[in-house]
Amino acid sequence: QVQLVESGGGLVQAGGSLRLSCAASGSVLSIYAMGWYRQPPGKQRELVAAITSNGGTTYADSVKGRFTISRDNAQNTVYLQMNSLKPEDTAVYYCNIDVRKRWYERSRLYWGQGTQVTVSS
Repeated sequence: QVQLVESGGGLVQAGGSLRLSCAASGSVLSIYAMGWYRQPPGKQRELVAAITSNGGTTYADSVKGRFTISRDNAQNTVYLQMNSLKPEDTAVYYCNIDVRKRWYERSRLYWGQGTQVTVSS
């Protein structure tokens, strides 16, 4: 079993900051790409940011320059630092991690439970 535990969501005023964390635990042999997605009310889930095992990053255009994704490989944790938050950033944020459990198995994607981020104007 692999568990992803997210934390750090909440209510913040526009212009404020939040830091999300997502830690993987359980049967983790290797972790590859890690990412954050979000799902605004009434909309589809979308990619916010992703980071490869080598540290390469990609961001949605809407968050470039405001959000920073990072990872701590020793702690199997991915972070999302969100600055200059806007009301349109309001959404449920989900982490997504590519985990390999055993050497003889292929990796697969796991999702966190989601954490609510609400930005008031």
